[in-house]
Amino acid sequence: MQPAYYEDFTEIKKKIWSMLDDAVTNRSSQFRIPTFICGHNNDVDGRIVVLRKSDQQNNLVQFHSDIRSDKIEILKNNPNAALLFYDKDEKIQVRLKVNCIINHENDITKSSWEKTQHISRKCYLVDNGPGTESDVPTSGLKPELDNFDYTKEQSEEGYKNFTVIQCKIKSIEWLYLAAKGHRRAKFDLESNKDSWLVP
Repeated sequence: MQPAYYEDFTEIKKKIWSMLDDAVTNRSSQFRIPTFICGHNNDVDGRIVVLRKSDQQNNLVQFHSDIRSDKIEILKNNPNAALLFYDKDEKIQVRLKVNCIINHENDITKSSWEKTQHISRKCYLVDNGPGTESDVPTSGLKPELDNFDYTKEQSEEGYKNFTVIQCKIKSIEWLYLAAKGHRRAKFDLESNKDSWLVP
């Protein structure tokens, strides 16, 4: 018995967005930590990010970053990027081509920062930005911060480094691996065109 989304564009889109929506709050979702790929000139880079928002109405997903991260400079030069999701249990791969908007010290970051837990704010309290060279192995944090010995008020210091990357979706590619025969589809959100592809 094939699922409803096997050969139905509407059902496929429903399935994709339900998986993205679920990943925002479900820590065990395999869609929660996609690979984010960006690049400029001859340099291409990928890393795992944590999905923080899924918004079908506005065709966007978002994640958090540090304004000092090297990906910020990359995105300033080239806002085009990709997100790759795979759920091995569902046998579904989703590839998003996106245009990235960097939010820093604005209403979007304020709203997201308020929802960011005390424990998660630690990342933004490092003295030097992510990727900075160090003479010794380090978390980048002062010892008192490394041991979570800091108050919510002290964590506010990290807000100046906190960034929200909004990814406006240009296209979605979906691949479903099935014994009966794989299925692949592309949804071009800019031209509003849905197409079947050979898997």
